[in-house]
Amino acid sequence: MSGARPPTGARVFCVANQKGGVGKTTTTVNLAAGLAKVGQRVLMIDLDPQGNATMGSGIDKRKLELTVYDVLLESASIAEAKVRSEKCGYDVLGANRELAGAEVELVDVDRRDQRLKQAVVAAAPGYDFILIDCPPSLSMLTLNGLCSAHGVIVPMQCEYFALEGLTDLVNTIKQVHANMNKDLQIIGLLRVMFDPRITLQQQVSDQLKSHFGDKVFNTVIPRNVRLAEAPSYGLPGVVFDPAARGSIAYVDFAQEMVERIRKM
Repeated sequence: MSGARPPTGARVFCVANQKGGVGKTTTTVNLAAGLAKVGQRVLMIDLDPQGNATMGSGIDKRKLELTVYDVLLESASIAEAKVRSEKCGYDVLGANRELAGAEVELVDVDRRDQRLKQAVVAAAPGYDFILIDCPPSLSMLTLNGLCSAHGVIVPMQCEYFALEGLTDLVNTIKQVHANMNKDLQIIGLLRVMFDPRITLQQQVSDQLKSHFGDKVFNTVIPRNVRLAEAPSYGLPGVVFDPAARGSIAYVDFAQEMVERIRKM
């Protein structure tokens, strides 16, 4: 079922975690902006019907003529449906509430879990990185993202329940790897909203490193008010306030990603 893969020039990554509220969208848009800042050509795909990554990239989801919904139903290509976020420096394949209907409409169609992948293959030569913001549930939308990707970036808070959620996600990735996408792997775990003053967070961070080793990214994203404020201005923190600690950390993370890809 693996089919055609994007060429090595374009690395396709899902940002996923089955636990909600862990900073997936914040990570997707700030990594996209950080990669653009360090000279990479980036496409950000919003696979969440809430459209937060679209709005957080300075794009009004209500005004989009074409979205990822049209791409999944094969009535438009990514080249036709993407829009440019001039402020952020990357392309956006946006989402809005229409996308919630795609789940139902895809139930009876052929290759329903492969629709996004075929579109990504066609678009991949124009980019260095394609980042996919997945919804927090394991849905047909998330499955389309996982089937399209080379790997998964997992943002997670260093809390006890986060470790439990991580086990579920690792099992899901193993299943998709075994049955649908042989290329899929965990690229790395990103510690987000980190406060070193909280002993438990430090302990969980140490547990992650001892268990997952170099799968844990070196960059740590601190808990940062400016990152939290940025979405209300329709921008990633990296663009909204480049001097904020959280923004600097995401640019560092982008550079770490580029280095890690070079070694893969």
